Amino acid sequence: MKTLARNALLPAFLLGLVLISTAAMAGKPNSNRGGKERIPETFFPTLIGATALHQQGITGQGIGVAILDTSIWTFEGVAFTSDHTWRLDQYYDAVEDFEAIWAVGAYSGPWPNPDNAGHGSHIAGVMANSEKKNGSAPYNGVAPDVDLIIVRAFGDTGEGSYANVIRGIDWIVANKDALNIRVLNLSFSAQPQSHYWDDPLNQAVMAAWQAGIVVVASAGNTGPDPMTIGVPGNVPYIITVGAMSDSVTPEIADDDYLASFSATGPTYEGFVKPEIVAPGGHVTAPMSPSSMIATEHPEFVPEANYFTMSGTSQAAGVVSGVVALMLQAEPWLTPDDVKCRLMVSARPAVESDGTLAYSVFQQGAGMVNAYDAVYATETNCANRGLDIGPDLAGSQHYRGRANQWSDGSYYIDGLNGDGFLWSDGFLWSDGFLWSDGFLWSDGFLWSDGFLWSDGFLWSDGFMWSDAFVEFDGFLWSDTLTETMSVNVWVEQE
Repeated sequence: MKTLARNALLPAFLLGLVLISTAAMAGKPNSNRGGKERIPETFFPTLIGATALHQQGITGQGIGVAILDTSIWTFEGVAFTSDHTWRLDQYYDAVEDFEAIWAVGAYSGPWPNPDNAGHGSHIAGVMANSEKKNGSAPYNGVAPDVDLIIVRAFGDTGEGSYANVIRGIDWIVANKDALNIRVLNLSFSAQPQSHYWDDPLNQAVMAAWQAGIVVVASAGNTGPDPMTIGVPGNVPYIITVGAMSDSVTPEIADDDYLASFSATGPTYEGFVKPEIVAPGGHVTAPMSPSSMIATEHPEFVPEANYFTMSGTSQAAGVVSGVVALMLQAEPWLTPDDVKCRLMVSARPAVESDGTLAYSVFQQGAGMVNAYDAVYATETNCANRGLDIGPDLAGSQHYRGRANQWSDGSYYIDGLNGDGFLWSDGFLWSDGFLWSDGFLWSDGFLWSDGFLWSDGFLWSDGFMWSDAFVEFDGFLWSDTLTETMSVNVWVEQE
């Protein structure tokens, strides 16, 4: 394993100045509370195996993670790594189209906009919070030492436009080498309105993947019905994440369940989504108490400056942190390598007889396992049969292996077994275990793609819901003013 070097500790007096200046910049009270007894324990880093990696020095050091969201609150555990190194060096505002150097002693550019919504701060905390409940407890974030690059593309109420999001992604790709951006977290979703390859936002996401950035997207909070995966989670190349809950009993495994709001595949083009699931129920992370989400739901503030929230947004933040751990350990991994190892190391939910508790259209390969993902060695098991170059160029496109029976249920071509079926009447399991020993048949055959043809049709009885726009008749506006937002609020699970 290779560990990248870090900057030296800031002098104590400079650290104090930074705390004061960053608190003032965000328009929020200084987050240095002076009493560790008020810091809760988050549990999910231990649940997914990240804490064991932290003990081995694998904490995401040197890996740049871009969070495209509603900006960030400069909370101490998010603004600083575990050794108190400032890490919010670069900020780009895609809404107002300006960038700022946020580094200690080298500030330049317009003043960054604070996170008045709260969503982006929460995702950053899930991923990177370097605080602990006490000195011996696990870190409260999955990758406490990553470098964070903050891109604001959504406004104070979580609203945004295609144009702003695409502008933000383009900026990230243009600056990936200078800022060592290896991971892009997209914790938002929009309703699909075209084939994945015709969607301008998806095209930008595909370009980021092609450029070598691992893109992690939330599945969306529009479940549990089939075919509810949003944009950009419907892009076949990237890593799309659904949500599970530990029933507020992280020490007990057999009462975990798939969150009912977690969006479900297949996609319109027949791809299995999500690839994996991660903790997304009642996830606790930093958020300004004056942000919109915290003030609208004050009952979910367990401790000062922390907030509990559910969603596939949080689950995506967990997986982005895991990817950073993988890339610190092996910086040479390609996005396809990362996706392959995440899937191979995931733990599917299985019944007592060893059969799948949920369909692959609901859970993908299963729950993320950070420890096994870091030490996995598999290659060439993701995105087989897909070629992103001609896909982006428009010369050829792809479909997955999902299809539909006449009774409306979905299945996968070439595979048999109830675990690969999904229907509206599928029973949700409330008694299963996450299996470390489950053998996936045919090496993730269901994740393969092959050339799209005009002859591919869903069954004659399939009807798009009224919420979907007719694909063939949809025209994108020249200015891409189509709206979208961070994932909608869901009740705690």
